[in-house]
Amino acid sequence: MKHFYFTGLAICLSWLVQAQQITPTEGQLKSLSPEFKGERFPDGRPKVSDELLMRLEKVSVEEAWGYLRNKGYQNQFENDWIIIDDDRVMTGRAVTAQYMPLRNDFNDLVKKIGKEEGRVQTGGTNSWPIDILQEGDIYVADSYGKIVDGTLIGDNLGNAIYAKSKRGVVFYGSVRDMAGLSEIEGFNGWIKGHDPSYIQQMMLTTINYPIRIGRATVLPGDAVLANRYGVVFIPAHLLADLVINAEFIMLRDQFGIQRLKEGKYSAGEIDSKWSEPIVKDFLEWVNKKEDLPMRRADLDEFLKERNW
Repeated sequence: MKHFYFTGLAICLSWLVQAQQITPTEGQLKSLSPEFKGERFPDGRPKVSDELLMRLEKVSVEEAWGYLRNKGYQNQFENDWIIIDDDRVMTGRAVTAQYMPLRNDFNDLVKKIGKEEGRVQTGGTNSWPIDILQEGDIYVADSYGKIVDGTLIGDNLGNAIYAKSKRGVVFYGSVRDMAGLSEIEGFNGWIKGHDPSYIQQMMLTTINYPIRIGRATVLPGDAVLANRYGVVFIPAHLLADLVINAEFIMLRDQFGIQRLKEGKYSAGEIDSKWSEPIVKDFLEWVNKKEDLPMRRADLDEFLKERNW
């Protein structure tokens, strides 16, 4: 573990020294997600659509996880969270931040570069990721699971986060003042712990570089799906296809359950590759359905490639 930590520290220091920046340039951020062809923020981070994020709220962790595994992305899920409000689902775009145990010379370099970049000098550097949040962003931070003296935010910074993003946080670490955070209407958080202590003996190293959240690798601009069953980090270029695949599975399941209740088909017929009569029945059922989760034109396009 020590070897990996010091290797990571050396890489991070190299980024800062060579590029003289806390955050990647626009070109560097674009290079992290070359397969994404949609809209981007001015800094180069992918900007998946608000519509897709709203539709993502109805996707289950299992459906998202299964899709990503089939695409070869096997390390995009983390669970065992403490959730501020586990009755709500949160989706958004990742803004990433990396924290490490304090090392004074490196921390001095971070502050020096931050000052040259015009970042606020009052308070701690843990406010810097908050300053760049946009509406729809989720602040995702790796603070290496530190609980005591590792509290990245309290209710003041929580209010600042919600004012900017209308979302919340996913921290592989801790927060303070859970009571105050829980009173921020609309704010939510997935954290590994909480403690009344203040942040100390740790430092911010980078913003919007790839980070590790438990067993998951997270890139800036990833779509985040967080609910009571865990958090999935979805590469931006896969989001649209993941959502419509999940919505199709939901339609297929609705149809199957309805027909099983009606006794029209056996469980074996529904739970295996469908016969042509069942496919025809399903398509007729879909054509009559008025509350589709996707646009009908998108569904028609999707069905052209469907292998029943």
